[in-house]
Amino acid sequence: MKRKLVAVLMVIGMLSTLLVGCSSGGSTEETAEVKTEEPGGEAAGESAAADTDTSADDDKYIAMIALGFSHQYWQAVKQGAEEAAAELGYRITFEGPEQETMVDKQVDMLKTAIQNNPDAICMAAIDTESVAGILQDEKAKGIPVIGFDSGVGEAESDAKCSTDSVAAGALAAEHAGELLGGKGKVAIIGHSQTVIDAVERVAGFEEKLKEEYPDIEIVDIQYGEGDQMKSAEIAKSMVMATPDLDLIYTSNEGSCVGAYNGLKESGKIGEVMLVGFDSSAAMKEAVRNGEIVGAITQDPIGMGRAAVESAVKLINGEEVESFIDTGCYWYDASNIDDEKIAPLLYD
Repeated sequence: MKRKLVAVLMVIGMLSTLLVGCSSGGSTEETAEVKTEEPGGEAAGESAAADTDTSADDDKYIAMIALGFSHQYWQAVKQGAEEAAAELGYRITFEGPEQETMVDKQVDMLKTAIQNNPDAICMAAIDTESVAGILQDEKAKGIPVIGFDSGVGEAESDAKCSTDSVAAGALAAEHAGELLGGKGKVAIIGHSQTVIDAVERVAGFEEKLKEEYPDIEIVDIQYGEGDQMKSAEIAKSMVMATPDLDLIYTSNEGSCVGAYNGLKESGKIGEVMLVGFDSSAAMKEAVRNGEIVGAITQDPIGMGRAAVESAVKLINGEEVESFIDTGCYWYDASNIDDEKIAPLLYD
């Protein structure tokens, strides 16, 4: 009897051990799977998975990286982009470095944006070579890349939405030639030798003068990185080196305001004409009183809209033009308040 009882108890014990082992194994496996999904724990893992699914369906996202951020020009581009994104059902992020010379910071911004898995990337590169490899990798994954303003390299770009910078420089040269009566000495203060649109604004100006105004001499070209203080010093050195200088052309707002300050400090306002690019409160005031004879403005709101609209078309598999010209206009004291011009000028 005792032997039978002992045998029964041994069988029960073995069965209990097996049952407990099976239960523990199942629990460990489930926990491991949850941790693989999300290290924050089972509830967090399940919630994260649900959020990811929702994001994939509803959170359509376009990353936009600009040359800069704080200037009103970029805020106008951002406004246009946000308007288009809202209409088309997309979310955008829009960022840029504090200064338009911060190449490394812009590269870091691009890398961070890519980690958020955008459906498309819109970029105005400070230095196209610095982002070429990164953008080529994204294109290889099927992510559309749209350049805006300065754009990106041709090999990386599916489309570019920008002012035709060569045409804009030529438009400035056309008015400069008329103001000079076809004769005189001109100097140029550019803002970058690496940013594509900056290079093209100077090239367009040069080419137009050479083609149509052979009696206008370009005596000097220097670059001030769009920095007002540097551009002011350049302007002062130019009028000292060429006392009979007739006109200075500048390729962006910082260059123009800096040159204006340099001419003012040199007592040359009104004697040396100044032609600018873009706008600001200081530029608009100086244009109104004739101290800046005129400038070129772009359409930043339209540019932002065009970039997002092109991105969405490409995401949807539609074709877009490789270059979308968003336009440029000459403004001076005579038309600064016109209905067509005034909305394109920013402080």
